[in-house]
Amino acid sequence: MNTLTLAIRTIAFLYARISLDPRDRRRGVNRQMSDLRTFTQENAWEVGGEYIENDVSAHTGEERPEYDRLMADAIEAARQPGVRVIIVGYHPSRVWRRPVERAQAIEDLRQAKCWVAFESGGLFNMTKASDRSQLRSLGESDTAESEVKSERVARAALERAQEGRANGPVSYGWRRQYEYDDRGQVCGFHDVEDREQAAIVREVVTRLLSGASLLGITADLNARGVPAPGAGMQLKRRAVGQNADGSLWNKTSVKKLALRPANVGIRVHQGVEYKAEWPALITDEQYAQLKNLFAERTVVRELPGARKHLLTWGEVATCGPCGSVFRVASRGNSKHGTKKPTYVCDANGCVGRNEEALDRYVGKVVVKLLSKPEAADVFRGDDSAALAALERAEGLKARQEAAAEDYANGDITREQLRRITANLAQQITEAQNEARRLRPAFDLNAFDGLVGPGAEAAWKALLVPQKRRVLDGLGLRLKVHPVARRGPGFDESTIALGWRQAAE
Repeated sequence: MNTLTLAIRTIAFLYARISLDPRDRRRGVNRQMSDLRTFTQENAWEVGGEYIENDVSAHTGEERPEYDRLMADAIEAARQPGVRVIIVGYHPSRVWRRPVERAQAIEDLRQAKCWVAFESGGLFNMTKASDRSQLRSLGESDTAESEVKSERVARAALERAQEGRANGPVSYGWRRQYEYDDRGQVCGFHDVEDREQAAIVREVVTRLLSGASLLGITADLNARGVPAPGAGMQLKRRAVGQNADGSLWNKTSVKKLALRPANVGIRVHQGVEYKAEWPALITDEQYAQLKNLFAERTVVRELPGARKHLLTWGEVATCGPCGSVFRVASRGNSKHGTKKPTYVCDANGCVGRNEEALDRYVGKVVVKLLSKPEAADVFRGDDSAALAALERAEGLKARQEAAAEDYANGDITREQLRRITANLAQQITEAQNEARRLRPAFDLNAFDGLVGPGAEAAWKALLVPQKRRVLDGLGLRLKVHPVARRGPGFDESTIALGWRQAAE
């Protein structure tokens, strides 16, 4: 009986991968793929597909969609009669790093009767036990090398953090100055303040503390043409809505810029704070106020830029009879005049006041208070507890420096220094967090000219969200009681004034 023998076609599926390429230059993967094409041509194999993953790690377990597509396409092609399928990579470490993933792939390729080849050397038939064993051995060596390298990198990163040195590119607000040895080669660097960028950081912080919204600040920075952090850099990923060169700001980038621990000279590594070697751009008090400000917004779910009325919701103004907050509604007799915006008790409608008149009265009270030069000190609050926490943090830092000197003098070992430094670093972080928590959440200095003779003009120039920020900071509390008489005019005697600090 005659039999028909099918010709064998060898189809190669090429896979290239680079773990780190944050600027998406793609030089490494392009070189790999070029070498793989040459390797395939030299063996007279037919190319079934090319798969490239750039800036993707195979060690951390992150998703690799191109790898998944490679495996699916190769296994599907192997089902065709008369076809030999080969997965071609530059080196085993470029295809697999994790033992679990490698083991699953070897089993899947065994069942599909596929082959694996590497440009660096090696051709493995997955149907043969000896070839599978060799591939596993190569893979285990790669995994061990990767894990040792990760440990070295992690230890070096911890050492940089403990010394307060920067990690990676220079951050927005600073510029990098390199240090050179006698041969003119770079031997180190340190970051110094960049005057223009640091001014933008301080401006953003001051405006946020004065009650400005993230959207308003973002729109203003873009309108002025201020380049955003990362402008001009070739990055792989851009935020949604960002332009190609990354020059536009968005509200997320503005918020992140303001809340960076680096702004107060803090280097964070794996959740532990270390004193940084670069100069701070804002004060500890400003940083604490910002964190408190955004924490409050998270709790109350309020967008400051959306506030249109000075006294609605919140604790500033409440109904005298029932204690409810106020909302604004149109009230009045349309036969005798137009209806006007009115603050109304939100629960039962117990009381109501003309919005313009009540806002004007509150403004008069605030201006009278802020016109006094000592107003800032009156509402600054008690800093003694916060200062005590800061002093404790400074004492712990001194102990940290003493331990470093002991190590330099040979009194303690490197391991002892590491344990002492880590322990003290955690205590320093806790003391600093306590100090920030105890700091006042409001700073009148963020409002230029608001305290002193120019208080009235400064108050009138503020937007509604900013005025409300001042009221919250001063702790003003007022209760609106029912009127005792009928007639025109605003009856100030029905407004009971108080201050949060006095109540506390």
